[in-house]
Amino acid sequence: MPIEQLLAEFLNENLVFLLLAIFIVVCILAGVRIVPQSEKYVVERLGRLRAVLGPGINFIVPFLDRVRHKVSILERQLPTMAQDAITSDNVLVQVETSVFYRIIEPEKTVYRIRDVDGAISTTVAGIVRSEIGRMELDQLQANRSTLIGAVREQVAQQVDDWGIEVTRAEILDVNLDAATRDAMSQQLNAERARRAQVMKAEGEKRAVELQADADLYAAQKAAEARRVGADAEAYATQVVAGAIAENGLEAAQYQVALKQVEALNALGEGSGKQTIILPANAIEAFGDAFKMLKGR
Repeated sequence: MPIEQLLAEFLNENLVFLLLAIFIVVCILAGVRIVPQSEKYVVERLGRLRAVLGPGINFIVPFLDRVRHKVSILERQLPTMAQDAITSDNVLVQVETSVFYRIIEPEKTVYRIRDVDGAISTTVAGIVRSEIGRMELDQLQANRSTLIGAVREQVAQQVDDWGIEVTRAEILDVNLDAATRDAMSQQLNAERARRAQVMKAEGEKRAVELQADADLYAAQKAAEARRVGADAEAYATQVVAGAIAENGLEAAQYQVALKQVEALNALGEGSGKQTIILPANAIEAFGDAFKMLKGR
């Protein structure tokens, strides 16, 4: 019997089994879903939410369940946004913001919001304008971290119903219009000039104070020197007075004669002073002095 005839008879007898095997293989392939680590699958059954498949091997009912949405759960960054805002002191500023988020509940994201990025951008812009409207320009520049924290907290509350987690919200820059920048520059220059004048005045004041302290110190030292000299002179006088009181008039005459001798010795020292003219009674004074010296 030809091979073709044998094959035809085999197929006729086992066609049902072959079709059944093919059907089983197709069902297995249709019922197994391998989900990547970075994604989640939203499964619908007859148009309604059936399940959310996580990473790994998952099984669904073939022909009834259908993977409708494949949602990435990686962190995303919105394009840098710039929006105008007015501070409480009526200064127009342009704020650049950046938001990072990720989807943690895909079933809420796909069924409650259509444009996730647009919705978050609108929400952030409104929150930023509201927060800046409560602050003055100086506070905005000095307390940017406070503004960032308030924006992040409010954005997280607003997008919670969409199954989204805001991981970061940053204020990248705060730009001012040209007129405001010029006014701030003039104010800054004026403040610098004022500080320079204040520092100069304080320096001059300090110099005067130090000079006055130096003069006072010099006067105190001079007064102390005069006091020490006066004390020494008083002590010498006291000693002489004691000697006179103890030895009588001879001690006084001895001191006078001694001083006269010392004065003549000083006149005789030095060049050009070998010839000395003495008064008539000088010799008698010397004689008396020598007598007193020998007596002592």
